[in-house]
Amino acid sequence: MTSSRRRLRVLSIDGGGMRGLYSSAYLWSLAKQAEARQRVHGIDIGKAFDLIVGTSTGGVIACALAAGISLEKVVELYSENAKAIFPAKVPDRVSPSAIWRAIRWPQYLARGTRQLEIALSEVFGETTVDEVYNERGIAISITAVEMSHHRSWIFKTPHLGGQRDGRFRLVDVCLATSAAPLYRSMARVSDPTSDFHRYTFVDGGLWANNPVLVAMIDALRMSKPGDRIEIFSLGTSPRPPGGIYSDDDAHRGFFKWKFGGEAAIVSLDSQTFAYDKMARMLAKHVDRDCRVIRLPTASLPADAMPYVNLDETSRMSLQALTDQAMADVWHTLAICDDSSDQDALTLTCFMNALAATGDDRPLR
Repeated sequence: MTSSRRRLRVLSIDGGGMRGLYSSAYLWSLAKQAEARQRVHGIDIGKAFDLIVGTSTGGVIACALAAGISLEKVVELYSENAKAIFPAKVPDRVSPSAIWRAIRWPQYLARGTRQLEIALSEVFGETTVDEVYNERGIAISITAVEMSHHRSWIFKTPHLGGQRDGRFRLVDVCLATSAAPLYRSMARVSDPTSDFHRYTFVDGGLWANNPVLVAMIDALRMSKPGDRIEIFSLGTSPRPPGGIYSDDDAHRGFFKWKFGGEAAIVSLDSQTFAYDKMARMLAKHVDRDCRVIRLPTASLPADAMPYVNLDETSRMSLQALTDQAMADVWHTLAICDDSSDQDALTLTCFMNALAATGDDRPLR
């Protein structure tokens, strides 16, 4: 790579509720494997990237990586606060308890959102978007929806010259991007430039649950023709999408759509698939050496299927997600060892870049 040809590394992290535990555990385990392979310690994953983009739970992880927060701490945020953040599950069938939950749902949302804000404050404190960028030099783009006009919103560091979002706290950015309808309260966020105005945000997953196109557009704007762009896209290990349907299923009502929760799942799954395909197609037509790599995800074990809903917080769910993350890291390493594959070479370079962010004193 000559000095005139820049390499831009980008990480894009999907949304997925509690499945963010998978994403954070995957990255944490990958860093540990890079430490062992290169005999370094203290890898700073965020420092391996020029830009980190995230939606919803992926936005929380993106902010943590950019701020230099230990991924072990992020894993603990999910595992230790899961039940408090999701004090009740979205009903999936009609029953007396489901009706009772529906009546009390605003109370559950308020309780869970308050606990999430407390947990995020313990991780990020009062750190702002600008402070992260000025101290660490890592760009972030975090998706949301601004409700007063129903428009997409991307919280950005000033890597493209804008100054709108710099004074927002990371806590508020995380609350905004993860405010999934039905699952979380809308985020009421104070305007840092005004004492009288508050924004209302909901989850960026409504339009960019897989934010890889946001990542590509920002990367193109940050680079110049001839530069190399490497976008690593990380999902949240969802259940295999789809189902088997009959003529009777065509006339689904309120209850068969699981109080709206099933419609949300269909939206997230279809976005993830479509945006990944579009990003790969576009990468072939830009004046950059642009590669989009979806980090490997193997099939979930059949027994794990009941434990990977967006708001599933059981001990078995947490175990299933972390186990799958470990398995997928080994899958990634196996690909790296195949020197005949172009993606493998890119992944190997990425692993070396991870190691370069650690302390290179020999391990004893």
